[in-house]
Parts: sequence; C-alpha cells; structure tokens
Amino acid sequence: MEKNTLKKILPAAVFILFLIPAVTSSLLDLRQRQENEIIAAQLLAQQQAEAKAAEKIYLLGQFDPSQRSDFTVVPANYDIGGYTMYLRQETLSAFLEMAAAAQKDGVDLKIASATRNFDYQKNLWNNKWNALPKSMSDLEKFQNVLEYSAVPGTSRHHWGTEIDFNNANPQYFNTEEGKEVYNWMSQNAWEYGFCQTYTAKGPDRPTGYDEEKWHWSYLPLSIGFTEDYKNLVTEADIKGFDGDQFVAQANLIQNYVLGINPKCL
Repeated sequence: MEKNTLKKILPAAVFILFLIPAVTSSLLDLRQRQENEIIAAQLLAQQQAEAKAAEKIYLLGQFDPSQRSDFTVVPANYDIGGYTMYLRQETLSAFLEMAAAAQKDGVDLKIASATRNFDYQKNLWNNKWNALPKSMSDLEKFQNVLEYSAVPGTSRHHWGTEIDFNNANPQYFNTEEGKEVYNWMSQNAWEYGFCQTYTAKGPDRPTGYDEEKWHWSYLPLSIGFTEDYKNLVTEADIKGFDGDQFVAQANLIQNYVLGINPKCL
C-alpha cells in the first residue's frame, strides 16, 4: 500500500475505532430504554387491572365497612336502625350539616338504614326467599323478593352513599310527621348533595323499584359509583345467593341499578 494512501486511511480507521464503543453504548441505551418502557407499561396495566378489580369488589359490596378508613360510624343520636351503622365519611358529614339545618326548621332527621354490604344484603334476601311458600317456583320467588329488596351485589346501599331516612315504610310518609320530613327533604336536600333515588315511576323512570320517599343518595360520590358500576360490573359478577340463576333474565343492571331518578344520574 502506498505511503500516502495509508496516511489517508489511518485517521479514518482510528476514528471508527473510537466511534464503535459510542455507537454500541447508544444502541444499548436505546434497547434499555425500550425495555424500561415495556416494563413500565406492563406495570401500569397491572396496576390499572388491580384498581378495577378492587373497585368492582367495592361496588358489589364485598367488604367490611368497619375495616375501611373511608367509612365512619353513624352517631348514636341519629341511629335508629337498631345496630351499628356506617357511612362514607363524606356522606355522613353532609348528612350532619343537613340534619342541623332541618332541626332549625323543626324537622328531626334520623337514619333508619345506611351501608349494607353484600353479606348483610344476602342475609336479608335469603331470609325472605326461604320464608316464601314452597309451592312457589324459584322464578316466582325471585320476582317476589326483588319487588321489595335489592339483589345482593346490586344494592346502592353497598356504597356508603345511600341513607334511608326516619322510616323505611310508605305508611310513615302518610303521617303528619312523615309528610313534614319528606316536604323538607324535597325542598332542601339538594343543597347538601342528596337526591331521592326512587321517585314515582313514569315515562322518565319506567323500571326499577317503586317509589321510596325514605331513600336518598349522596350525589358527589354516588354519581361516580353509578358510572363505574355500569362500566365495570357484569351480570356474571352478581352471584352467590338464592336464585342467582335468574340474574341475567332480569336485566338487573339496566332495570334496577340504573333504573333510578334521572336527576340522580
């Protein structure tokens, strides 16, 4: 090789020798970044899946409210349910503020029922089921109990956002006291975030439970839970009680969970 040619090639060769480690390092860095991005995406997907699973458990009421920091005990002076009751902290705070305002107007607000988890609702449901005549078919039993009680896993009382006020009996609201309570709630409850969940049936609410003047929902929380229920829970998730084989044909999510006062959605 000619001397002049060698002089020309040598600097380029030296440059390439120095460049190879830098290129190799860059490629390794790129590969590592790509691997890190894949791992991060997988971790995020796992976290999202776990969050959805936890939210579904919550929506179905499969938890103990006494073990959750976001629930609190209903004060004894407002508790007329005959057992220790729990509500979401936000719901109880709004209730206490509303009860104080009602008291100034001479209306006494109490809590007849609050959070009822899956196990509590299942006990209510199964007891009513087993009390029905044996001559009834299982489908007839299912339809009979559903008329007055929510299927376990579909009750909004699972969420800690629902309150039954004063007396869960339609006849109470025909009394003078009951009328005063309902009239005050109808005029003022919205100011504190509460909405009557089951109004009288009509064109705007053709399905679901009959009117319940005692049942009110705390909207700042329940609107989100209602939407989450619609998106996360399927009829296959509603099971584990007497008659659960009839869940699918009852279209429970659309007709009952979502069959509420449109103003509460």
